[in-house]
Amino acid sequence: MANPDLDKVTLKAAIAKAREAAAIANAVEPRAESAYYDQSSDRIVINLKSGATFSFPPDLAQGLAGASSEDLAEVEVTPSGDGLHWEKLDADFSVPALLAGVFGTDAWMAQFKMRAS
Repeated sequence: MANPDLDKVTLKAAIAKAREAAAIANAVEPRAESAYYDQSSDRIVINLKSGATFSFPPDLAQGLAGASSEDLAEVEVTPSGDGLHWEKLDADFSVPALLAGVFGTDAWMAQFKMRAS
């Protein structure tokens, strides 16, 4: 069903605004160029477009903990580079959130804080 309030002019303006927001985000937020599972170190490795590399053990991440090496290896970088996705594991992560140390929901993260205490 068509939205009568959304005419072509409004739609073009919304698309232009979204593209501008994406360009700003691409300039200031970290973006992944590639990602893979390194079985020898048991780490998810993210190569950022800036040239930096970030890695973390999968057991830190909600939805990745306990997953097989084969499933962890099937990581995909989202087209924008701002996320990682594992189809079989139904797991998705924001690259900026991972870099900030957020590996799951508040409840998941609280478990790690309790263990560290």
